[in-house]
Amino acid sequence: MARGRLRLYLGAAPGVGKTYAMLNEGWRRKERGTDVAIGWVEEHGRPQTDAQIRDLEIVPRRVASYRGQTFEEMDVDGLLARRPELVLVDELAHSNTPGSKHPKRWQDVEDLLDAGINVISTVNLQHLESLNDVVEQITGVAQHETVPDPVVRDADQIELVDMAPEALRRRLAHGNVYPPERIDAALGNYFRTGNLTALRELALLWVADRVDEELSDYRERHNIAGPWETKERVVVSLTGSRGSAVLIRRAARMAMRIKAELVGVHVKTDDSLSGTGSKGMVDNRALLDDLGGRYVEVVGADVGPALVRVARAENATQLVMGATHRSRLNEFVRGSVINSVIRAAGGSLDVHVIATEAEMEPDLARPGEAGTTGAPTAHGRHAAGDGSRSTRHLFAPLSLRRRLAALIIGVVGFPLLTVILTAGRSSDSLATALCSYLVLVVAVAATGGVWVAALAAVAGFLLSNYYFTPPIHTFTISDARDILALVMFLVTAGVVSVLVDVSARRTAVAGQARSDAQMLARVAGRMVAPEGNPLPALLDELVVAFRLDGAAVLAATSGRLPAELTADSADGTWATVAATGEARTTGLATAAMVLPLTDREVLALNGPTLTAEDREILSAFAAQLATVLQSDRLHAEAAQADSLARANQLRSALLDAVSHDLRTPLASIKAASSSLLSDQLTFGPDETSLLVRTIDEEADRLNSLVENLLDMGRIQSGSVDVQPASTDVGDLLDAAVTSLGPRGQSVAVALDAGPPLPRVVADPVLLERAVANLVDNALVHADGIGLRVEAGAVAGRVDIRVIDRGPGIRREDRDLVFRPFQRLGDSDTSTGVGLGLAVARGFVEAVGGDLDVEDTPGGGCTMVVRLSRVEGAPGPAPVTADDEPVNPGDGHGATTTAATAPAAPASPAP
Repeated sequence: MARGRLRLYLGAAPGVGKTYAMLNEGWRRKERGTDVAIGWVEEHGRPQTDAQIRDLEIVPRRVASYRGQTFEEMDVDGLLARRPELVLVDELAHSNTPGSKHPKRWQDVEDLLDAGINVISTVNLQHLESLNDVVEQITGVAQHETVPDPVVRDADQIELVDMAPEALRRRLAHGNVYPPERIDAALGNYFRTGNLTALRELALLWVADRVDEELSDYRERHNIAGPWETKERVVVSLTGSRGSAVLIRRAARMAMRIKAELVGVHVKTDDSLSGTGSKGMVDNRALLDDLGGRYVEVVGADVGPALVRVARAENATQLVMGATHRSRLNEFVRGSVINSVIRAAGGSLDVHVIATEAEMEPDLARPGEAGTTGAPTAHGRHAAGDGSRSTRHLFAPLSLRRRLAALIIGVVGFPLLTVILTAGRSSDSLATALCSYLVLVVAVAATGGVWVAALAAVAGFLLSNYYFTPPIHTFTISDARDILALVMFLVTAGVVSVLVDVSARRTAVAGQARSDAQMLARVAGRMVAPEGNPLPALLDELVVAFRLDGAAVLAATSGRLPAELTADSADGTWATVAATGEARTTGLATAAMVLPLTDREVLALNGPTLTAEDREILSAFAAQLATVLQSDRLHAEAAQADSLARANQLRSALLDAVSHDLRTPLASIKAASSSLLSDQLTFGPDETSLLVRTIDEEADRLNSLVENLLDMGRIQSGSVDVQPASTDVGDLLDAAVTSLGPRGQSVAVALDAGPPLPRVVADPVLLERAVANLVDNALVHADGIGLRVEAGAVAGRVDIRVIDRGPGIRREDRDLVFRPFQRLGDSDTSTGVGLGLAVARGFVEAVGGDLDVEDTPGGGCTMVVRLSRVEGAPGPAPVTADDEPVNPGDGHGATTTAATAPAAPASPAP
């Protein structure tokens, strides 16, 4: 069964007439004899839209129930049973009622299409998944119902329903879109002229992009290689050279005159290591962006065909290149890129060759030299595209050691080989000698390069002439055929030498490239290390890879780099972020090379002068270092922003607490004191005592609340003053329970039987407050049922357990209870501001401990404070795998005491 066809009406905004156009098209199809049914139509109370339904059949809607309410949805099963030729479905992005066959209406439409039923539907631009956030930024209205872009793009037909912004606003004002009570709000918000203009442009661009896709597919299906001038595009070739800026500006003026799109193309060749990270390419891309152009980068072995392929893929009609500044010899050896482009274009592109300045090759200099900032340059090793290719030397010199080795091979090998050949001289001695000398020339070429091989070829030529060409022992030649043989030997030796030399050098380059890739891979691995600062390791890698004496990352103490990095920049203005190596750099004056990393940091190096190839890799290395620095800075800023956000949240919560929770005890104190001071009221001894106790209790409560608020502020700001000391746990628990006054008399305190508990290192004041808050919280929320406080030595530490038999805390809420101003499950707010557990955890962590929540066996909640004991203090041995720790809360092996002395109670918490 053939799949049905989908036609979509796309609107830039609501009210442009999508539903009207859909119904009108459905009615026209019915007039032509098509079986049409309406699956869903949204009239929105618009008489003109309702009138367009005319006599079209409407398939009854399905009624769905959800949360006690009834909703109408499109009846997909009814439509599949009815099987019309065409179904009209409005609002493609609609979300169905939970419990429906599919969560989205577009999925219902997919079922209809799979059944071979054609569908016409509508969708707004704001519902496209890829543009949803853009529309929200324009209008300020978030749209939660979206359609995946592939669903819309795969439609067989998309028709844009367009309307000018002013026309749409007039429709809105006349009441043709929304009811009267919504018109003013709509005109002043979503339907502002600027919003509608932006949405209209966005819709036109989206549709134009899809038209380009359709046109490209059509050309590919019909093997149309040449561009169709449906829209002018100008392609300019970029290389990162100084002349590229001239090309970009000229191409931009050409594009502006013909109202064309500007596309900049950079072709990276196999023999070029320069890339988009070079300073020239960065400048080119910035200029291209400023002129409204688009950047494209490709990799190709041959620049000319690669440029033409990109131009054809972009459907371009103009290609702008720069005139070559290479020598005739270089052009003869390498070939002409311009001619290659013209041949590859085959007359389908207009190729413009623009005169540019000859490329100057700046070099790295020491800081302080005129005209340098310490940034690495490409040294002419750039990917061509403006008419020039890589200017690497064809015969770059090898090391002196290899050339000396090749000379030694030649000096020793040629006399020895000549002696061997003359000893067995025969009629075909010349052919044997030429072949033997050729093998030796190849060995010399592979060792010392082409120039030493050339000397070897000349030596072989002369030796063959003198010893093996009649008349022998002279440099005259009697037979013309021998002259030809000697000349052919010389040519063959030269060609073979060049090929062997090129092969050897390419092998060396490949090995170096592999080494560079491995180094960069190690660098990337160090950057994603899970913990620690990767800068020292990266600098170590840098020093080893480039055989440097030292490297350092320096930061400008003024906060920004000086306008010029010169040796005159005082060492005192630089701070060392990280350094490594024997010759560490502390300022620019002592650095052999300086590379800017960020707007604050530079990379200072000491060591030998680097080659152009090494500087290209160094540039990539510097970019990795800059990424690390920027990442660290972003993490620090994010942490600071998070701290500020928490501080603002705390401030807001404090204001809420002051405005409500603190007023309650103040109101009680005010009421009691006013009653006592009133001349119109007379109280007996009992009533007076009651009012005085009320004042005392509410004052204690107010004092506790204020203390917790102040404590929470200290914890949040990190200003808790910790005074660690060796502390006896038993005394601390007694003091904590005693501080609760009469309320603490029902609390049982139990210590492990046997050897005394080891002492712990902690601030006794902070730890006592933490334990008191935990006990007070248990008294409030567990009604003091079975409340126990235990302490024991476990696995080399001391655990304090506050055990209750209350309702307990759900596992999913255990992190929430330690947040400030949380009162989970409280029905009344008179128990506090929800800081008790937050303050307790803050104090426990401040003294180096840990606070956690566990379930009490048999029901309830256990707060566990884990503390490190004093090293070397007496105490039981750590628990081993064979030991069975005491079950918390069972009282096994414990002694019980009761606290009776009254004191101010601690604040309750969640």
